[in-house]
Amino acid sequence: MTSPLSALLGPGSQPAEEDAVLEYMEMPNGMMSYHMPALPELEDTGAIAPALACLDAVLAALQSFTPGKDTVGVALTDLDAANRAFIDEVLGEGEVSIIGGERMQAQESVLAGVWRVRETTADGALLSDRIEIGCLPRRLAELAFAGAAPAVRPPDGVSAEGLLAAPSLLAEIHNVLVTGTPPHAINLSLLPHTEEDLLLLDSHLGRGPVHILSRGYGNCRISSTATRHVWWVRYYNSQDTLILNSLEVAEVPDVALASPEDLEDSAQRLAEILGVYR
Repeated sequence: MTSPLSALLGPGSQPAEEDAVLEYMEMPNGMMSYHMPALPELEDTGAIAPALACLDAVLAALQSFTPGKDTVGVALTDLDAANRAFIDEVLGEGEVSIIGGERMQAQESVLAGVWRVRETTADGALLSDRIEIGCLPRRLAELAFAGAAPAVRPPDGVSAEGLLAAPSLLAEIHNVLVTGTPPHAINLSLLPHTEEDLLLLDSHLGRGPVHILSRGYGNCRISSTATRHVWWVRYYNSQDTLILNSLEVAEVPDVALASPEDLEDSAQRLAEILGVYR
């Protein structure tokens, strides 16, 4: 068996003839951009006063945000259906979606750094519904490596048949973890490797509970492993073809995080939205 990336790498990946035309992989396109949500026109805002109060709290959290600060949560569980629907319209859906195990989901709004976070019980009943303001929802960041192994299990006794890179890559990741020097990235797309390498990496790093989809240029799919601070980061083009496969050692890969500048911009946009109802 060969890696899904074998068509992109090594001998045979491009035509050998001197006059052949190189075939380039189509790169992602169609970056998402902000659009002001279509807001309902209300003569009397009294009915949505609870929702406006929640959004005022979100605005205050955005305006006071500083890097490294914990996320701020605004509970929505006690809002009635009409107020919750109004907040849904204002927030919309942004570029990043997160699944945390079977009971937690988060959706970034059209305002970067403003997240809608829902937790459910084992039978699917809504347990909590809140907005979080920050680079990433705190509980999901904590959940990613809860119970994870602190270091990489060495591949002792593993047959070397079919392996090109995995043992040395596991040693590299282990060294980064024990010396405490993340962030660190390994671009597998630039390294010769086999399907057996990928299987060994998967089995020794394990699989974690958090999965992140970031839609910007194409799709970036990020998954936590069962090894602390180790993530799979995979980029796909608009045809859903894998174009970059990497491992990152970091608390959270940067591509999943809202930046401080994003939150500053979101504060300005939310202030404009709320100004319509003043």
